[in-house]
Amino acid sequence: MKVSMIAAMSLCGRISPGPLAGRRDRCLLEKMRSETGASLLGAETLRSADPEMSGPDGVDPSRFRGIITLSGRIPVTGKKIFQGENKPIIFTGSKVYSDLRQGLTGLAHVVQLESGPAGLSIGAALAFFAGKGVDSVLIEGGGKLNYAALLEGVVDEVIITIAPKLSGDSQASLLVDGESPLGFPFLNLELISCKAASNGEIYTRYRVCRGNH
Repeated sequence: MKVSMIAAMSLCGRISPGPLAGRRDRCLLEKMRSETGASLLGAETLRSADPEMSGPDGVDPSRFRGIITLSGRIPVTGKKIFQGENKPIIFTGSKVYSDLRQGLTGLAHVVQLESGPAGLSIGAALAFFAGKGVDSVLIEGGGKLNYAALLEGVVDEVIITIAPKLSGDSQASLLVDGESPLGFPFLNLELISCKAASNGEIYTRYRVCRGNH
């Protein structure tokens, strides 16, 4: 399975508040969704925004849309992802699984995950998708999900739009947010492509180097 991580960030590494980048970045995100069989999103992103995880032609009814939550705090009212026939998958842990499954009856499919090194196991979520015939997954953040996926070593490539903006807000979400280094002391990336646009945005694509965790 190929796993891509995608995000837009400020020059200081913040990914909120969004959207940070423009229409071209949005088109890139939608294109990546159309080229992958599933998306995985952190619940904090759902709580702070209204993501639908749609592609260039809207929501693909055959594509899986997953949200991962350890706390079980999933807002429903007014959220587009719970509307329509393509029900999202909510990945969660054993402590809140039963309550969440009952509370989201008819709105989502709730799947229990084992624990991983940084919260819930991202590898287990990917294995679930693989069992459904998915061969490519797009990880759409936030920072804690990005960290967990990179820590587990399941990410093949990182696609980052760098916006010509600075935050300075210590409360704004980071691209990768964890408690310990991903490598010794860094997780190394290999540049695949880099292109600058006239609006100051820089579109980058990196391969994750193996063996340096």
